[in-house]
Amino acid sequence: MSIEKGDPPLKGIRVLDLSRVLAGPFCSMTLSDLGAEVIKVEMPGRGDDTRAFPPFIDGASSYFLSINRGKKSITLDLKTDEAREALYRIAEKSDVLLENFRPGVTERLGVHYDKLREVNPRLVYCSISSFGQTGPYAKWPGYDLIIQGMGGLMGITGDPDGPPVRIGVAITDIGAGMWATIAILSALRARESTGEGQYLDVSMIDGAVSWMTYMAGNYFTTGVVPPKMGSAHPSIVPYQAFVAGDGKGILIAAGNDRLWGLLCDGMGLQGMKEDPRYAAAEGRVEHRDLLISALQEEFRGRSRDEWLEALRAVGFPCAPVYTLDEIFSDPQVLHRKMLLEMEHPQAGTIKQIGPTLKLSENPCRLTTPPPLLGQHNEEVLKELAGYTDEEVEALRKAKAI
Repeated sequence: MSIEKGDPPLKGIRVLDLSRVLAGPFCSMTLSDLGAEVIKVEMPGRGDDTRAFPPFIDGASSYFLSINRGKKSITLDLKTDEAREALYRIAEKSDVLLENFRPGVTERLGVHYDKLREVNPRLVYCSISSFGQTGPYAKWPGYDLIIQGMGGLMGITGDPDGPPVRIGVAITDIGAGMWATIAILSALRARESTGEGQYLDVSMIDGAVSWMTYMAGNYFTTGVVPPKMGSAHPSIVPYQAFVAGDGKGILIAAGNDRLWGLLCDGMGLQGMKEDPRYAAAEGRVEHRDLLISALQEEFRGRSRDEWLEALRAVGFPCAPVYTLDEIFSDPQVLHRKMLLEMEHPQAGTIKQIGPTLKLSENPCRLTTPPPLLGQHNEEVLKELAGYTDEEVEALRKAKAI
């Protein structure tokens, strides 16, 4: 299918989404925002686990609503022969299959890559898992908390003398969803030349380890395991959060000597600006404890917003540590359309985080709200899989849907 100016970039791409909870649904929501048709396959009766996660809006899970817009929901019990046959029919007319079962489950269900490749050689089949499809840990159960710890994030996060700290959202799940999106788009591009699909093995642990970047580089160079430093930076001082007089957090990023001078100007600290101990980056790192203590005492003298006004006036990079209510009332966030609304048949008007990707000629689109469980059973089975009314009814009687 040709893409015209104004069309979403994945127009004509169909995704068969067997994933649930977070990593896979985040990926398929991104593909939907980019214009793909996403058919979400759920278990009859209960659906995606997150449909049961509180809090609820008129019985609809806010968690589910946050990551499942733009999808069609069908219910298939893949333990039945009838449901597997329906899946094969849909896969035959799909471009991508996405799943995040534990390794080995798709083989038991009869929906693994080798089987689906027989059905559709052009199918791009993407598996997301905690530790990957191969290796000694492949079949271990894993959650974001576990991967944050084993992937290195918790080892460098938190106060030096405090316990390990988990990043406040399931960042390794979301990251795996992003890596899966990149892999799928790459495989679709390759298919244009080869005419064939392929298997994509995306793991949360790989993604987390890849994020170690310069921290790993420092370790490779020095052999020194980096310590936890709170919000501070090992090579730049001051580059961290401080607490203002009203108890709110303010972020200070003196990334070079010139910016250090601007910080002193904005805070009225001429004496510190002229102090030879702090004039160069190396000296500020050497005298970190003394400098940070002195700055923290100064920051307690005024409110966060007063400091922000003063420092922004001199062009110094600083920012508030936002709470969620502040994020979604911020003028820049609103200008970037990162807060949108949709109408949902059960929950009414719901808020959504807007698409991150901004394409000038082929923009993302929000199409349909997160689906009700099995909302599109008849539509997909009849229009895509070729079932008749009688055959759909037979699937119901067999409890396949």
